[in-house]
Amino acid sequence: MGDPIDIPNWYRLDDQLTTSGQPSGEQLAAIAALGVRDVINLALHDHPRALPDEAATVAALGMRYIHIPVVFDAPTTADFERFCAAMADRGTRPVHVHCIVNARVSAFLYRYRREVLGWDEAQARPALDAIWRPGGVWARFIGDTARAELPHQMMATPPQT
Repeated sequence: MGDPIDIPNWYRLDDQLTTSGQPSGEQLAAIAALGVRDVINLALHDHPRALPDEAATVAALGMRYIHIPVVFDAPTTADFERFCAAMADRGTRPVHVHCIVNARVSAFLYRYRREVLGWDEAQARPALDAIWRPGGVWARFIGDTARAELPHQMMATPPQT
């Protein structure tokens, strides 16, 4: 089975890690069919595009659901620490990480790759830039002081890798 590229901003980072915007119930089933065992959601449950009772949908598909609600205008170090703990807890199980449009996720993974995995800028930045170029609070969150006073710039069409 191929990747469910119809999910908004679908992005495969490697064999064990995929990301996207908000998947539907049917799309979560396609993610489960890929062998994914953990789903991490960084979006708020009360967002208009959030899936009603996503935790139950994910559980019914045999996957583990981890919810780390990150307020878009106020990501915190505590949010990042919870994310790092969830990534460590999954071990080598395939994981899908999503939010509403894959902006939160790409920023968290960029920071995770830099701070936890020790990747350099040239290794970590392309996956972030494929989705967006954060400004403001998100630029500060990832340590990009050059963009801290600039607005966010979303990419038109992320690559479907």
